[in-house]
Amino acid sequence: MSSLSLPQLAWYGAKELTLTLPDQWPVRFYHFTGYDRPALKPAEIKEAIRRTIDSPPISELARGKKEVVIIFDDLTRVTRTYEMVPFILEELATAGIPDRSIQFVCALGAHMAWDRTWFEKKLGRSVLARFPVYNHNPFNKCTYVGTTSFGTRVCINGEVAQCDLKIALGSVVPHPNTGFGGGGKIILPGVSAMETIEHFHRQEDEFKRRNPARPVTGMGVFDENPLRRNADEACALAGLDIKVDGLINMWGETVAVFAGAPRPTYQVAVRAAKTHYLTTSAGGENVVIANTFAKANESIMIGLHTAFKAVGPRGGDVVLISNAPDGQVTHYLLGTFGKTTRGNIALEAKVPERVDHVIVYSEYPDLAGRAYIEKSDKVLFLDDWDEVLQALRRFHPEGASVAVLPSAEIQYFAES
Repeated sequence: MSSLSLPQLAWYGAKELTLTLPDQWPVRFYHFTGYDRPALKPAEIKEAIRRTIDSPPISELARGKKEVVIIFDDLTRVTRTYEMVPFILEELATAGIPDRSIQFVCALGAHMAWDRTWFEKKLGRSVLARFPVYNHNPFNKCTYVGTTSFGTRVCINGEVAQCDLKIALGSVVPHPNTGFGGGGKIILPGVSAMETIEHFHRQEDEFKRRNPARPVTGMGVFDENPLRRNADEACALAGLDIKVDGLINMWGETVAVFAGAPRPTYQVAVRAAKTHYLTTSAGGENVVIANTFAKANESIMIGLHTAFKAVGPRGGDVVLISNAPDGQVTHYLLGTFGKTTRGNIALEAKVPERVDHVIVYSEYPDLAGRAYIEKSDKVLFLDDWDEVLQALRRFHPEGASVAVLPSAEIQYFAES
């Protein structure tokens, strides 16, 4: 048997998972371009944060401000926020902002609330010892800030709205709705009210109906993406002052940082991301192994998008590696809350006709998370790799060729 190693457990002590395959099955890895790019050193991150794009430095922007909020993405993103925060705090200290005037808000959108244990992973123990760190509450106490040209009535976190300096931290990776994450998504859906988030998500189906022949949303589909433009408008209405976005490598390490005024900074970051996460199209192999690491707790929602794209027109099988000890993230809009109870929008991945079978492999079975993919005889959920191999041998008795996507949820193909 041959073996392959893949990154796992981003927030649980990252390590490699070694899996075996029959020796006679040819295997080809399809990495994204910048998968092995070296991590930035602290001094490089500091310099990138100080060298703001189309904005005065944070230390100048902060002078005279009374209340500062630092918004950060949640544990469905592998952003190493703890690497960036110290340099943001240095800039605020230079401006004379006291600790008592600074608070942190987690931009969880419609996701679950996180607790202190998770915040420590994201921010570091010293931040929690110095500053209050809050979850965003999308269900009440949100403030209306305006309506976008897409008709989205934008209500944002009341605490965020009243702060006179708003700084947000995140990362730019491919996203199945807005083309790339990061940028204004930290506001919409990040710290928006549930009704605002719902309107934003419902628009995707509308845009798809208007443009059936040409996709305007999808992994890497960015320039004319109306969802991305809507989030940009919401960000401007909310008055976000500074956005700091990073690019990551295969192991979630920060390899580039962009800081400054939100819209121009996002444009620069995405320009780099388009090349960084681009992946050579798969060569028609009849088994696609799609690994997830950076967003393992959204693997079914997101990882399958790229995996399905890798299956050629002659068909084949997908194996999604979904090792998330915390399970698929609780999503109050798109998730499931019982056998018959769903959020207001039922997100259910459909298996394309050309895909013969989907095997979702996880060492941490999550029966509730299965609701994110359609119930079908094509779909198997297995927690033993030997059983996965048995199924693949049954589907391919004469042998198979294998395409491996090591970072399926953050890589994209040019034709996406």
